[in-house]
Amino acid sequence: MPSLSELPGEIKRKKFIRALQRLGFIVDKAGGDGSHYKATWSKTQKSISIQAKLRKDVLYYLLKEIEQYSGVKWEEIKREL
Repeated sequence: MPSLSELPGEIKRKKFIRALQRLGFIVDKAGGDGSHYKATWSKTQKSISIQAKLRKDVLYYLLKEIEQYSGVKWEEIKREL
């Protein structure tokens, strides 16, 4: 897990979602609350909500959840960005 200082300032949600889809997540634009998207890991059916603004602190939380649910690490996501 990277530290906050190693994460980029802000990532565009569209770019982040494409990276997750390449890694095996199913993204539903209508599944989240309001402007949130819902990303589901197909093997366990666990899902996370992805906000419109991916600041460092939000990204850190999402990466922890993604790694916990799917085992996909930040290095893999960074390669797909």
